[in-house]
Amino acid sequence: GRLGFLASIAKEDMEKTFASLAKGAYQIEKRMLLQLNSNTPLFGDDNFALNEMTIQRSNSSSMIVVNSFVNGELLNQYFTDGLIVCTPTGSTGYSLSCGGPIMHPLSNNFIITPIAPHNLNVRPIVLADDIIMTFQVSGRSDHFLCTLDSRHAEFSSDCVLGVKKADFSLNLVRLHDNSFLDALKAKLMWGLDNRT
Repeated sequence: GRLGFLASIAKEDMEKTFASLAKGAYQIEKRMLLQLNSNTPLFGDDNFALNEMTIQRSNSSSMIVVNSFVNGELLNQYFTDGLIVCTPTGSTGYSLSCGGPIMHPLSNNFIITPIAPHNLNVRPIVLADDIIMTFQVSGRSDHFLCTLDSRHAEFSSDCVLGVKKADFSLNLVRLHDNSFLDALKAKLMWGLDNRT
């Protein structure tokens, strides 16, 4: 993204940043990743994402129907332009711009956020990260797009997508004087009163 929640160090602060690293004034945060499995291989062995997996229309302006299951139980039939499944790290990205909630990066959750749902009573939902989500897609076109962070692959309606928490995490260096909450307040301008 462009707000920089992950890389929240400005160029002008690089010298100070290297000094903090040399002094050991940092901590390691473990960030969860999601893993995509499907009956039609889409991304080979590189089927992990730090931020999100999306299901979107491809080569069509018509809505798609996404049947979504949690541990085999039907969650919802989404009539939508697409669907986002994100990690806590990804909650400040695409999901946020589609109306999803912000989660603390160390939360143990997934968010499912619909993209422009055609049934207005559908809202994002937060789910525990120990579940398995399954998705089946249909529409007027038989070609759909799946993304893992910035990578994409096309798939058809006979493809079943499964998403779960990866069994390993990513280590992220966070400086002691640079917290997630500080980044939230700075990037989203929380607490600022611009009234004159």
